[in-house]
Amino acid sequence: MVSAWSLTSCQQNDGPISHNSGVTFRVALLTPGPVSDAGWNAAAYDGLQLIARQLGAEVATVQTTSPADFDDAFRDFAARHFNLIFAHGFEYTDAALKAGHDFPQSYFIVTSGSGSSTNVASLSFKIEEAAYVEGVLAGGMTKSGVAGTIGGIELPAIKLTFDGFRRGFLAVRPRGRVLTSFIGSFDDVGAAKEAALAQISQGADFLFHDADAAGLGVFAAARQAHIYAFGANRNQNGVVPEVVIASAVTSIPDAFLKLAGEVKGGDFRPGMIEFGMKDGMVHVVINPQLESRIPPAVMERVKRAEHQLEGGVALTAISLGG
Repeated sequence: MVSAWSLTSCQQNDGPISHNSGVTFRVALLTPGPVSDAGWNAAAYDGLQLIARQLGAEVATVQTTSPADFDDAFRDFAARHFNLIFAHGFEYTDAALKAGHDFPQSYFIVTSGSGSSTNVASLSFKIEEAAYVEGVLAGGMTKSGVAGTIGGIELPAIKLTFDGFRRGFLAVRPRGRVLTSFIGSFDDVGAAKEAALAQISQGADFLFHDADAAGLGVFAAARQAHIYAFGANRNQNGVVPEVVIASAVTSIPDAFLKLAGEVKGGDFRPGMIEFGMKDGMVHVVINPQLESRIPPAVMERVKRAEHQLEGGVALTAISLGG
């Protein structure tokens, strides 16, 4: 909850300042949901803590609940001379651009953002590449030929991720089906579980979610039905280890640390920043407790897909061989 914000206006009109070693480096984080979600927001918080440890930064975080909170939070941190403010979600883009104009001495980085300026950057991850690999795994192991994808809010980035999973699945099972549901929320665990159970009733025996905290409901449904599920954004293999066979991981902490280091060193260049498997910032982590259940032929195709993506091959050009 955002509260007691200082709305002091900053009058400095120069560009973002380079960090002075004699002044504490300050980094803030805005999240749209709880950092205890074991996924999207937790990964951002991990990044903030990594920045504190590795760069000796003073850090602060706040969970926002409405667009009005976005403006207040940005202005409060910028007015208190935070060098860098991360905003973890596409919905912060407009407010970040506005705050960037009003507070040119600070940098703003929006995860999954859609715009940039002289001191505002958007950071995105090609998680659809890892989703493709998971689709290959699911396509090779499915008994029903049906898989399911459950999303929070229907956003272009999530639809792109699900398309990656679908491409991987159908590359192995051309006559298979991939079901898709959006629950309209990133924190409604019950709704996610019901959506997952509905897909299971239609034959889905593998489930992939991109629903933040609500994804816990997908895991609960998978455990109840004794099928497999995939983690997203963060390594979620340990959340329900008997169910989560692999996780599509975005190295959000490492990316945050890299960009914060550039800001601190005066080397940061705002823009539309994108990381993928080729950059080592997106990867698939197989659950070691379940790896033995993956047939060698399936694992070979998984590794082949990973190798090509790490080499920069586009999803549409991947060849899985026999």
